[in-house]
Amino acid sequence: MRSRSFIIVAAVLGLLVLGAVALYAFDATRKDHIADGIRVGGIDVGGLDRGQAQDRVARELHSRLDQPIVARAGRTTFRLTPRQAGATFNVRDMVDAAVARSRQGDIFSRTWRDVRGDSINTDIPASVTYSRLVLSRFVGKVEDKLDRQAVDAHLDFNDGGFTKVPGKRGVIIDSRALHNAVEAAIVGTRAANIAVRSHKTAPKVTMADLPRMYSTLITISRDQFKLRLFKHLRLDKTYSIAVGQLGYSTPAGVYHIDDKTVDPTWYVPHASWAGSLAGQTIPGGSPQNPLKARWMGFGGGRGIHGTADDSSIGSAASHGCIRMHVSDVVELYPHVPLNTPLYIS
Repeated sequence: MRSRSFIIVAAVLGLLVLGAVALYAFDATRKDHIADGIRVGGIDVGGLDRGQAQDRVARELHSRLDQPIVARAGRTTFRLTPRQAGATFNVRDMVDAAVARSRQGDIFSRTWRDVRGDSINTDIPASVTYSRLVLSRFVGKVEDKLDRQAVDAHLDFNDGGFTKVPGKRGVIIDSRALHNAVEAAIVGTRAANIAVRSHKTAPKVTMADLPRMYSTLITISRDQFKLRLFKHLRLDKTYSIAVGQLGYSTPAGVYHIDDKTVDPTWYVPHASWAGSLAGQTIPGGSPQNPLKARWMGFGGGRGIHGTADDSSIGSAASHGCIRMHVSDVVELYPHVPLNTPLYIS
């Protein structure tokens, strides 16, 4: 009886050893095998060995290099392909990861899975390298095309007057979101249609702000010999003036009142027309001083002032300054603060 029991035990142990050897031998044949259900970058490689998987992944990913990634903003489109972005695929690393995932678990669980035909159902992300510089330049091109700075409401000076111009809203794209979406398309190696996200920006100055900004404004029409005073962009008073004569014309442009003086001193220029007074300093109130009563300077040396020559008003008679009747310049003076904008046409 003992001999018979020994034989039975020995036989069972032998079968177990043979089974283990067969199990290990079977598992060894599967060391480069990829389990069913595994994908690499969306490509099904289940059931393939390492070499077959590398061939399939390389072939299919290569075909994706020219798939367009399209960023859209309304009717405007921008295109980039993975190839243009310098994309290259680390096929060996991707397949190695698929094999490693297939070999997870112990020999028994792997064999049981294979016997039952179970799938792992997992997708190994594509391993892609690309030019970050190209991607940044692509996003920059979209920014250059679509970004638009908000335009403040402003005055457009023309023909001795002005026009109120409404502001315009700006547009700024979400550069980070675009960068991330394009990067995901490159790394995911897939065609993509990306809606460019953006937001609008409001102008800092609106039409409602203009009357406050231009609480005082002076316009001068050289052709009409008129000075107009505006308060909060409403005409307050019109004055007759004289402007520069031929050869000493009052220059057109936009200026600001940068100097104000009561009974201004006249620093006589070294000019032929000044005669014997050239280079002298004539105090305010002197009969020889043509700058009567008030001075409102602009443009680095020119100014609005009173004159004793009332007959010159309504003509081109000065050496570049704006002449006014003394009573008019005295009236105007307290209503014109420093930095008041001045438009001469």
